[in-house]
Amino acid sequence: MVVGVSNIMIKVWLEVYGCSSSISDGEIIAGAIASNGYELAGSFEEADASIIVTCVVKDATANRMVERIRHLSSKPLVVAGCMAKAEPERVKRLNPKASILAPNAIERVGDALTSALSGRGIALLDDSIKSKVGLPRIRVNPVISIVQIGSGCLSECTFCETRLAKGKLTSYRAGDIVRQVREDIEQGCKEVWLTSTDNGAYGRDIGTNLAELIKAVCSIDAEFMIRVGMMNPQYLPSMLDDLIEVYRDDKVFKFLHIPVQSGSDRVLRLMRRGHRASTFIDIARRFKRELKHCTIATDMIVGFPGESEEDFKASIDLLLEVEPDVVNVSKYSARPNTEASSMEQLSRKVVNERSRVMHSIVSKVCYSRNILWKGWEGIVLIDELVDGGLQGRNFAYKPIYLNIGSIKKVIDDNYGNEQKIFNTAEMDMRRSLGSWARVRIERVTTHSLVGCIIG
Repeated sequence: MVVGVSNIMIKVWLEVYGCSSSISDGEIIAGAIASNGYELAGSFEEADASIIVTCVVKDATANRMVERIRHLSSKPLVVAGCMAKAEPERVKRLNPKASILAPNAIERVGDALTSALSGRGIALLDDSIKSKVGLPRIRVNPVISIVQIGSGCLSECTFCETRLAKGKLTSYRAGDIVRQVREDIEQGCKEVWLTSTDNGAYGRDIGTNLAELIKAVCSIDAEFMIRVGMMNPQYLPSMLDDLIEVYRDDKVFKFLHIPVQSGSDRVLRLMRRGHRASTFIDIARRFKRELKHCTIATDMIVGFPGESEEDFKASIDLLLEVEPDVVNVSKYSARPNTEASSMEQLSRKVVNERSRVMHSIVSKVCYSRNILWKGWEGIVLIDELVDGGLQGRNFAYKPIYLNIGSIKKVIDDNYGNEQKIFNTAEMDMRRSLGSWARVRIERVTTHSLVGCIIG
């Protein structure tokens, strides 16, 4: 995600990378800058300074961050996000004059920017912010409300650098979260993302849980949909019955992101994940049995240190047994300051070959899941501009790309003949965001569904 901010005298370019929590941080940073008299800038070229919200989840991403920091360093720079907290020394080596802004210090972005502009960057690494709920923001998508429900986690994964950046779990108060969701809906949002480092752990530090939070958000009297973000498997069994019950609410997308990371219990112990493969399998089975056509998304790491051929086969077997709808496959890469980085690493040849094999299996599994949707008809929430067209989501959060004729029909039906001029311009398509339409799935691919408006 890339946006920019400026005022009459100074223009600031903002780039944001990473997960939905990082996107939310970017929206909050943009809102903080705007509230200090700045406006959006159209490009880096016209900017006087830059801010980058970084991600370090894996090597390829971190290398991209290094490339962007070097490019943006031709002007005063603030480096925010996970790299700022987890690798401040690396940032300083890349740009000694940059200001460094930790994820939980983003309310001090004005100080960081002022220091960067003066040529004497400061490092703001303390977790000074107590909650990110209710802060001013500029949304990337006007119909999607990204609400952070907490920061940090309770896990001790040996491969993860994000936990070094986000720290221990801090859950935000449910009442504050509900209040922000209500305000965002009143401002036109139709889709709410509940996000954090690990939604599954939400509330364990304040005497509540995720199921109770979702129930409270569902109680808001309005027409909107809720997407629940990533939940680590180990925290779900204790609230599984309640979670399934609240997922029955029509306002909740039937979508679960529960990263298993490996099908081998031996590797899961080396990863210090805190769950067994059977934990993930049991959760997926229950949801599939209780909720028709729910979408199961998971993550797999290939080539973790010590992973044997037998361990890898266990991961393949798990995928073939559970048949998730979405699988994010990552080749293991050692992240700085993590325990796994000091373990004996597998050869890149082995890692690359296992990745190739798993990607091939995943493509077949995901296509077999998507083909079940061909011919489906139902209501879709149009929520995103993609590749010059529109995308909607059905009750299972399946992405459905709409053809040009469908887009024209949405605009005509929702905005009348007085705005019937249709030339696929972005402004016209934006008017369709937040609309509900009846769709038929005409064809499928490995990663998406393609449909048309039928009413």
